[in-house]
Amino acid sequence: MANHASAIKRNRQNIKRKTRNAGQRNQMRGQIRKLQEMVKTKDEEGSRKELLAAISQVMRARSKNVIHKSTAARKVSRLTRLVNRSFASK
Repeated sequence: MANHASAIKRNRQNIKRKTRNAGQRNQMRGQIRKLQEMVKTKDEEGSRKELLAAISQVMRARSKNVIHKSTAARKVSRLTRLVNRSFASK
């Protein structure tokens, strides 16, 4: 347990940030899951729309420092590659 006033305040701040970051992370993961489901259903147009929405969520999480910039770049790259490879033969 924190004893100093500054440590108590820091603990409160950490709890708030953790909650806010978890919400942002959950939104991002949910959007990625929706994209993966669209790819599984073989809906090309829907997948492309979901890809843009997923990239937007990933970059939003990146801009708020919820995830590292390299993690964001890796996720965007993998999602784009997933969609492109799924519908490349058409």
